[in-house]
Amino acid sequence: MKNRVVITGIGVVTPIGNSKEAFWNSLKEGRGGVAEIDSFDASRFSSQIAGLIKDFEPLKWIQPKELKRMDRFTQIALVSAIEAFADSGIEPDKENLNRIGVLVGSGIGGISIIQKQHDILLKSGPRRISPYFIPMLISDMASGQIAIRFGLKGPNSCAVTACASGAHAIGDSLRILQYGDADVMVTGGTEAAVTPLALAGFCSMKALSTRNDEPEKASRPFDRERDGFIMSEGAGILVLDSLQHALDRNARIYAEIVGFGMTGDAYHITAPAPEGEGAARAMQCALSDAGLNPEDVDYINSHGTSTPLNDKLETTAIKSVFGDHAYKLCVNSTKSMTGHLLGASGAVELAACVMAIQEGIVHPTVNYEYPDPDCDLNYVPNTAIKREIKVAMSNSLGFGGHNAALILKKYDK
Repeated sequence: MKNRVVITGIGVVTPIGNSKEAFWNSLKEGRGGVAEIDSFDASRFSSQIAGLIKDFEPLKWIQPKELKRMDRFTQIALVSAIEAFADSGIEPDKENLNRIGVLVGSGIGGISIIQKQHDILLKSGPRRISPYFIPMLISDMASGQIAIRFGLKGPNSCAVTACASGAHAIGDSLRILQYGDADVMVTGGTEAAVTPLALAGFCSMKALSTRNDEPEKASRPFDRERDGFIMSEGAGILVLDSLQHALDRNARIYAEIVGFGMTGDAYHITAPAPEGEGAARAMQCALSDAGLNPEDVDYINSHGTSTPLNDKLETTAIKSVFGDHAYKLCVNSTKSMTGHLLGASGAVELAACVMAIQEGIVHPTVNYEYPDPDCDLNYVPNTAIKREIKVAMSNSLGFGGHNAALILKKYDK
């Protein structure tokens, strides 16, 4: 019999708040974090806006010498993990650290240090490249640095599945705990890819919103006037315990993870499968894994990117899985306020689901002004609503045809 798995700690660093409380308060109040890019000159780019982290001071948590050896994506993951670890109440000196693992996903990894070191190579030659260049850029280093910080010697890995990375990391951690390979997993996603090179790449794909004159209104999932997603940075880290371990240490339990489904589109490198078929199968797999029926679900935190194709096909997929019940669901998009955190989005959005279950509040999808006939569900437009949430689903879909769905349930002894 598989172990039950619960969430006992949450840490986030996002464009709308650098702690779980600040993040959740912004979501409830409908406050977005998209603004003009001020970290470099974006005047030549078709999209000049992003969701950037504000007032982030990593030296409060990380020594200067260590900070110089970490790309930004690792820095924000580590700070999020420090919050989550403290929130979980785990006392390392009382734990078998061989039974605590780390699994953090990142879709792109250290692209910032790649760009900086490439500039140094061209200007000053190969001898000036940092000896820490490779360890700083590789995507698994967030997991590695978190483990080093806390001395965690259990399973350690990294998921790299584009915008589904955070969700896959959590799903993989769920399996590790269910089968008893660890007692605790520190897991989630991180991304810090708002750089000139990455922005130029996404602009060339014509994937980004060009609503530069109204950045606060640019991310508008499911709205008829949506024109692309917003690049953002951030991290979300959760502490997962086997239920027995959580009970043994008298931990506060936020919610239980009861289902995980993942599928592949096998269709296109960027476009979703026709009719959202792959996303639909991921949701069905998660429901089957959880032993739940579609009508048991109260709320879906959608992938909801604000791109014309994704929002239309995700809506189609939800309706194909949930039938008439789809119209009774609350379906929202955290990205309407955070922008698209890429590999971190699945973890940050699952944190939003946890808080929704805890408080009985579904945050709004902001900037919803013009209904789209292809997107006709209840997207909780512009204002949060009160609703008891017993079961929540979170969807994440990534380039390459990677689909993931996670299901949370209100904890019941």
